[in-house]
Amino acid sequence: MRAPWELFPRRSSKICTVAVTLAKSLHRTLPAPSAKPSIAKPLILCVEDEPISLLLRKKVLERDGYNVIGVTTAQDAISTLREAPVCATIADHMLQGTTGIELARQMKTLKRDVPIILFSGTLPEHLDSVDVFIHKGEPTSEFLRIVRDVVNRYYM
Repeated sequence: MRAPWELFPRRSSKICTVAVTLAKSLHRTLPAPSAKPSIAKPLILCVEDEPISLLLRKKVLERDGYNVIGVTTAQDAISTLREAPVCATIADHMLQGTTGIELARQMKTLKRDVPIILFSGTLPEHLDSVDVFIHKGEPTSEFLRIVRDVVNRYYM
């Protein structure tokens, strides 16, 4: 492959010299065409004990530009939160053996600054340690808008 300045004809005119000089300087400062910039996507931890619901939510979030770690137990959620650079957590309220509220309380003791979104069909009596509640009846577009707002508010 030829360098960009080799595409210009070799003439002695001032215009051609300026164009070649400009092309050479741009070639030095711009990345190679095959190099793609590495932009990290926000990482979301999704906690849902129903595997089909977890898979669907994960796919919706990935399609909207997020990296997603999906887990089905509170214990796996705590372990993942300890190890991964999670920027937000989305948890169901009714989990096997615990609730989303209790999970949020445990998570806040580990990483206080990570926002927790409770995604449930029923509004709990108290939202201790939960930053945002989203009802499962919300349209997908509204769900994604709220998630985007939470991620942007805390991490952008």
